[in-house]
Amino acid sequence: MQTKIKKILFTLYALVIVCMGAATIVEKYQGTDFVGSHIYGAWWFTLLWALLAATATLYYIKHRTRSWTGTALHLSFVIILVGAFITHVSAERGTIHLRQGLPTDRYKVYDRDMNAHPATLPFSIRLDRFDVQYHAGTDAAQDYVSHFTLTDNGQTTQGKVSMNNIFSYGPMRIYQASYDSDGLGATLSTNSDPIGIPVTYAGYALLFVSLVAMLFDPRGAYRQVLRSQLLKKGALIVTLLFTLMPTSTLWAASTTDNVKAHYLPASTAEKFGRLNILYNSRICPVQTVAIDFTKKLYGARSYKGLTAEQVFTGWIFWGEEWMDEPILKMKDGEMKQTLQLPDYVSANNFFNNDMGGYTIGPYVKEYYEGNHDKFHTQVASVDDKIQLLMDLRRGLLLKIFPVTKGKNTTWYAPTEDMPKTINAEHQRFIQTIFTLLYDEAEAENYKQMDEMIGKIQKYQVKNAGTSLPTSRQTEAERTYNSIPFATILFIVCLTMGVLTFFYTIVRLCRECRLEQNHDTRAGRKSPVDTLVTALSAIVMLASLASLTYCQYLRWTISGTLPMSNGYETMLFVAWIVQVVALVFSLRFRILLTCGFLMSGFFLLVSHISQMDPQITHIMPVLNSPLLSIHVSIIMIGFALLSLPLINGITALIVRMFNRNASTVTLALQQLSLLFLYPAMAALGIGIFVGAIWANVSWGEYWGWDPKEVWALITFMIYAVALHPKTLPALRRPMVFHVFMIVAFLTIIMTYFGVNYVLGGMHSYA
Repeated sequence: MQTKIKKILFTLYALVIVCMGAATIVEKYQGTDFVGSHIYGAWWFTLLWALLAATATLYYIKHRTRSWTGTALHLSFVIILVGAFITHVSAERGTIHLRQGLPTDRYKVYDRDMNAHPATLPFSIRLDRFDVQYHAGTDAAQDYVSHFTLTDNGQTTQGKVSMNNIFSYGPMRIYQASYDSDGLGATLSTNSDPIGIPVTYAGYALLFVSLVAMLFDPRGAYRQVLRSQLLKKGALIVTLLFTLMPTSTLWAASTTDNVKAHYLPASTAEKFGRLNILYNSRICPVQTVAIDFTKKLYGARSYKGLTAEQVFTGWIFWGEEWMDEPILKMKDGEMKQTLQLPDYVSANNFFNNDMGGYTIGPYVKEYYEGNHDKFHTQVASVDDKIQLLMDLRRGLLLKIFPVTKGKNTTWYAPTEDMPKTINAEHQRFIQTIFTLLYDEAEAENYKQMDEMIGKIQKYQVKNAGTSLPTSRQTEAERTYNSIPFATILFIVCLTMGVLTFFYTIVRLCRECRLEQNHDTRAGRKSPVDTLVTALSAIVMLASLASLTYCQYLRWTISGTLPMSNGYETMLFVAWIVQVVALVFSLRFRILLTCGFLMSGFFLLVSHISQMDPQITHIMPVLNSPLLSIHVSIIMIGFALLSLPLINGITALIVRMFNRNASTVTLALQQLSLLFLYPAMAALGIGIFVGAIWANVSWGEYWGWDPKEVWALITFMIYAVALHPKTLPALRRPMVFHVFMIVAFLTIIMTYFGVNYVLGGMHSYA
């Protein structure tokens, strides 16, 4: 009977996971409303979860588990599902559209199929004012705020909602959703779920407590792992080889002799790079723009020995000459092959009067008409670079002149039309200073240029109001710009990781042979072993210190915790991996190899082109301390789960070379379990905190967003590995290691698949 229940349980468990994974793919092509009504909101999906909960409860009772933490943990899931069911059948969601000064008691209520129906509010509400608050001197929104008056039975209440701040009135919660384009209206969303949310939160609270208690329960499975004799004997202590790839290749020797166009001396260009500029809705040094500009065109931070500032100013003052410079990097692909282009071409290569002017113009038109094959996509990418050059040559990118009226600051480019309200003297300065700079550049009067640049700098300080970054932020950004942290560290870590990994394999195989032959040399460390291990630890410490400094600089520049986008979260995961590796390497030195490999991998991912390292203002909805807690805890879980992956790969390779390496594979299994339990605790707690954040931000704790779904799938799949009594096959080390390798694919899907393929509310991460 128990065996039959277990088979049904496994079938339902797998079916739920498959349905959720399939739903995220269907959503990409059919839309959120479709999966909301046909899958997540369908009766059969609710029934599937109910059957799973009932079967799991029955099996758990018959299994007679004595651990109170295990009982509390599994009970929490039942309570969460009950709360979700109550929310599903009883919660009422709606939207209220308001126009300033016009009271209303009407709103729209949505049924389970997301169809809207008119309904009457239990009160009257009037929008008094809607405000979009911006970061000083930019068009980047800092918050959206609706001020309103609520009237109920003759009594009025003043209310306000903004991002991450809801307004509660009785059982109804009101939160900011959107606003009208003229700024005189706003749409507020409502959610009434007085029973479902408390029940669900009670389940989350019990989950939180039981996950933490699981790590400290003296009778729990995790404490048994800590008492493992294999871990106590240090069966995994191995010798690591220290080496370091010279990073001088990052700055390959080059000469400016091959640059035919004129350019400013490095010192003058550097002074220009210290000016502030409005770029990507943020005030930053021109140096930041210059580096981004050069990387977009050339794929590197410098060009033939010239700094990014020299390249940028070269295009400003000698644009016609730079149009002939082969600075545009052509990626391998359809466009390069079809048009037979070299690796680097000049912008003028795409202009030919005999061929109708802009030679790729017809292809660009076809792209925007819907032809998005590889050839046309690559053409559009090159067109973006050409347009960037044209915008710079026309001066449109040079928003370096601030004008402050009252509390509002606007930054202008020298070629922009400025309102007549601007001081006439300021207008003359803005419109003539670049003409004078051009003249001095042509005459090579660089001392005069330095003085003029100094005047622009003084103008900025005097007229920028509160929009300028602090001197501390500016120096932090210039320091950050001067060091390619991710590039250097991924080379160092991956080099160390690969070399020490192969050395570890050789060392483990040798140890196995010595143990099998009962050789007295087994387990001994030579002085050389101790030395190279110490050197490896020093490299890891240096890498961690550098990464910490990088995070500190980004935090200083942006003013917020650096965990708001894919680039920053990858850096944070790498940082967590290195901290864990260093701490636990005092007992398990193999973790230095794991730390090098996984942190190197995460840093490499942050280095690739799809990860945007630019520092920007975060979206208003992300400006919450709960976000930082949510992301950091989830990332800790992902970082810890990366270590069992390396252990699994190591076990497979050792087993390939030595079929009798059972001691090593078993010890690696115990080491993986050492991290698996706290990783699952981190994932569970992270999801719990994320639910609170979602409820505070937009009024519902679970929205079946693809990121949420795949985080749940990851949690459910890794949870399987914590049930060896139910699944005896997982007690076998090699089965366990293969499972850990396969399970890691869910993390890849959760992080990269959702962000870059499926999309959703969390795709900004």
